[in-house]
Amino acid sequence: MDIHPDKAEQQRIQHAYRAWHGGAALARYAWHRPEILQQEASRSRALASLLSSTVGADLSRLRVLDVGCGTGGFLRQLIDWGAHPCHLTGTELQADRLEQSRARTAQGVTWRLGPPDSVPQASYDLVSAQAVFSSILDAALRRELAAQMWRALRPGGWCLIFDFRYDNPRNRHVRKVTRGELERLWPGGQRRYRSLLLAPPISRLLAGTPYLACELLAAVAPVLRSHFLYMVRKDA
Repeated sequence: MDIHPDKAEQQRIQHAYRAWHGGAALARYAWHRPEILQQEASRSRALASLLSSTVGADLSRLRVLDVGCGTGGFLRQLIDWGAHPCHLTGTELQADRLEQSRARTAQGVTWRLGPPDSVPQASYDLVSAQAVFSSILDAALRRELAAQMWRALRPGGWCLIFDFRYDNPRNRHVRKVTRGELERLWPGGQRRYRSLLLAPPISRLLAGTPYLACELLAAVAPVLRSHFLYMVRKDA
């Protein structure tokens, strides 16, 4: 029996994530590694700057949908910054990761297993996807997921994407997300785009150097930044 292309792509993504999370490569992203700590700090600074200038500094009433929430790290960060758990929703394809999210996060967050196709429409002030679209190789499925996110966003709300600027030659399960594609997927009015983070191979090489060296290199050589943050406002 043939499998629908969307289902086949979702199964490929699930299989790739299960293999990656059970493999030795995960150790390179351990929370205590110097380069990981620096990357998280840089990402948090950029994220705080963009969020405060778009949705505002007071997150207590912000209604958020995080698509592909993983183990819930982004939603926990928002809670630390003042978001109320009962206003937050996370969706995830992997049941075990969703269980980790539920166990590690404050009570009140809504968790959904599967794609965001059944979430209430026009109900969220912020809809986000962190390193999700680069995991989707099929262009049609990217468009479908982007449309689902856009429908869930209320007019005047913001869509937030954090992802890869470049392909990874060592990982055939990842495909970059270009700025042109972002603008086609979410045709909003106001847009913010910021590149950040030194490419992982470079940041690992510089792990033993002072943090300032990495910061300076990222500042003077933007081509070496491997990720981006993109925000786009849905017209009212």
